[in-house]
Amino acid sequence: MTTTVERLGHRGLLADGRVVLIRPLVPSDAPAVTRLHRAFGERDSYLRFFGPAPSHLDRLAETIAAETGPRHAAAGAFLEGRLVGVANYETLADPGIAEIALAVDATARAEGVGTLLLEQLVSTARARGINRLLAVVSTENTRMLRLLRDFGLPMTSTSQGPEREIVLQLDGGERYLETVATRERVAEVASLRHVLEPASIAVIGANRRQSSVGHAVLRNLTEAGFTGALFAVNPHADRILGVECRPSVADLPQTPELAVVAVPAPAVADAIEDCGRRGVRAVVIITAGLSGDDTDRVLTAVRRYGIRVVGPNCIGVVNTDPNVRMNATFLRSAVAGGDIGVMTQSGGVAIALTELLAAAGLGVSNVVSAGDKYDVSGNDMLLWWQHDDRTAAAVLYLESFGNPRKFGLLARALAREKPVLAVRGANTALAQRAAASHTAAAATPAVSRDALFEQAGVLAVDTVTELLTVLAALRWQGPPSGNRVAVVSNAGGTGVLAVDACARHGLALPELTEETLVRLRALLPEQASSRNPVDTTAAVHPLAFGACVDAVVEDPSVDAVIVATAPTAVGDPADALNQRVSLRGKPIVVVRPGQLAPVAPLTDELVGPVTASYSDPEYAAQALGKLAGYARWLAQPSGEVPHLPGIDVDGARTLVAEALAHNHGDGWLTPAEVGALLRSFGIPTVPTSVAADEAQAVELFESMGGRPVALKANAEGLLHKSAGGGVALDVRGAEGIRDVFATFRERFGGALHSVVVQPMVPKGRELLVGINADDVFGPLVVFGLGGVDTDLIADRSARLAPLTESDADQLLTGLRSSPELLRQLPVPAVRDVLMRVGLLAVALPEIAELDLNPLVATEDGCVVLDSRVRVRGHLTGDPYLRYLKH
Repeated sequence: MTTTVERLGHRGLLADGRVVLIRPLVPSDAPAVTRLHRAFGERDSYLRFFGPAPSHLDRLAETIAAETGPRHAAAGAFLEGRLVGVANYETLADPGIAEIALAVDATARAEGVGTLLLEQLVSTARARGINRLLAVVSTENTRMLRLLRDFGLPMTSTSQGPEREIVLQLDGGERYLETVATRERVAEVASLRHVLEPASIAVIGANRRQSSVGHAVLRNLTEAGFTGALFAVNPHADRILGVECRPSVADLPQTPELAVVAVPAPAVADAIEDCGRRGVRAVVIITAGLSGDDTDRVLTAVRRYGIRVVGPNCIGVVNTDPNVRMNATFLRSAVAGGDIGVMTQSGGVAIALTELLAAAGLGVSNVVSAGDKYDVSGNDMLLWWQHDDRTAAAVLYLESFGNPRKFGLLARALAREKPVLAVRGANTALAQRAAASHTAAAATPAVSRDALFEQAGVLAVDTVTELLTVLAALRWQGPPSGNRVAVVSNAGGTGVLAVDACARHGLALPELTEETLVRLRALLPEQASSRNPVDTTAAVHPLAFGACVDAVVEDPSVDAVIVATAPTAVGDPADALNQRVSLRGKPIVVVRPGQLAPVAPLTDELVGPVTASYSDPEYAAQALGKLAGYARWLAQPSGEVPHLPGIDVDGARTLVAEALAHNHGDGWLTPAEVGALLRSFGIPTVPTSVAADEAQAVELFESMGGRPVALKANAEGLLHKSAGGGVALDVRGAEGIRDVFATFRERFGGALHSVVVQPMVPKGRELLVGINADDVFGPLVVFGLGGVDTDLIADRSARLAPLTESDADQLLTGLRSSPELLRQLPVPAVRDVLMRVGLLAVALPEIAELDLNPLVATEDGCVVLDSRVRVRGHLTGDPYLRYLKH
């Protein structure tokens, strides 16, 4: 099915940050194609045609601009409405290979036009079953040769005199995705400079009325001391807050790089069109409540003029860089500078975060309130933060995802360098409805979102308070090397609460070494407890308490320390911690139960904040638990998507295509089709035959040597065979076969199509492996206990495909029962099935549901006893394609 992106084209970014429209060519584009080729000089014509330009350029242009079909595709690049590049392909005798041609105007080269066009051809070709692209290139065409070499797809090259034949394999997988992301990063950073580092800003809708949003935005920009040129647009004023004001954008003395739009909803589209005509590069649309027609006009203008958009329905943007000092928001308070980047879909969350971060002693490097996310999104900001040296940690609040697979790739790359935190929202059905009502987008399924965060190393939190507690520990201490925690307290009850909290958050309390115990006994009174948790008693002097912390921190069996203190008449033990904490290589966090704020900095006069001080041990343990999980993720190898033997992708695709045609685009595969599909990916299945009646079932039974068999009803609407009474096990003899068949006929009546006959297999541990595909997130691979335990216990783990070896291991170890279960399983065999299912999910996006239940694991390996697969027409976009949202 043709997607919106294919029909209307999409906006892409050039290396200099300009926005170009990439769209399929249509016959009416033929004159523009002719003009493009006629503008070539002698040298360009030679490289394009291996000689002078042909005399029949008009006919060639008509051929290139023909409608896209099974054997032909063409795309054009339009910069401010002018065609600046063309790429096309024609399939050869082998329909799996197509020959490509590429032409770019001399004025638009070196900025990535050719690469964007080639990426579009690759996407179109892959969607139509083409797996190779052939380019015949002159050896003198070094620019084209370099483009193909650096493109990121596997390639082969052969020379024939002055020409080279280069074949690109369209199965580049994650390496191609990473190469595309690298190209995207350069263009995104250049483009987002117009949003976050503008040299000039115009506030459209600035107003003298102090209660107006436009007035608040202009006031915040002036009070922050914006370093660039600042203008206001209002037809009824000459100056507002001392800022020069003009009636329209067209009347401004210079073209603003960024415009902040704060006019009533019906006037927004006119304002954006004015900005486009004037050459404004980016807009922040504060206004909410745009209607359908208004939205269409805004998006049309954005596409026509190549404008980047933040919003609408947003708070605005902030950059606290001293060289920029931009507060283009209507926030109530000044924004504290710092090193935390914030991107949120919710204006309310933006307000809360900026104020609470400041109160906790933390500040922001930049804030983007995305609102309805017409354009600038979390993916854009992940690219920006990777480049931004002023950002040391990133915070996201997202209720929807446009390209989750790309988000995962970008977040994973950033998290290797800087921690990425996300506030989880819309976990319940009611919250998802609420999210949809104010973001105009479908909320993310919680299980898919959580799998995405886990795989990408994102630290997910459930509340803004938890976000603050984790950020404080991250920024002032950093992650530990493991999850072993020691607790030191001068108040025994607080220490006990800390131990309980550690257990809840996956932290272990190790035994201290004998050397540490000796040191502690020498420091503590006899009634104190020197074992972990260490209870110094309330009477201990602050200096002795500090020495005890020294001893525990230096213990090699300890990765982090929670120090709980309560001031007494003897003194406040926290007074002895400031310098000690700042000099340690292990995270040390403090708990002070009398503290009013959930988290506050413990400050040293010389160096500033040195660690986080918490009002409750729950917060401290929660933060350390998150940090330990992040450290564990950082220590894991990223892994690779494996290339496994015994996989017939082409055969599987043919099978699915035929099933879709038979089912009119959506339906369940037959047992025979399911078996063939699984065998094409090397997934072990029990020998399976299908009988239409009793006589055929008896015949199959006898052909299996008369051994006991399992009979399973294939009946209309029967999805869970065991629960629905459609399974009979250990059936013996011809008479037993007939009896079961008769029972199935009586139970299911005319809905019974046939009966599956399988030999009984040895008993083993029953497991579940499945695929659940989402139109936005793509396929989710699920692993858990199978058989009768599936729904009773509901112990499952999930990862988004494609699966690396590391992802498969995380599935295996992600169950509550994993510690005991893994001792019973043939782990290599189960891991192999998981990775093959992951490859199947990616290769066949038409798989909507797949259940292997049970997958029986014994000491000899594993085998699928029952399975079902539903296919449907694939509607999701191409994760390999670079494009802006609208």
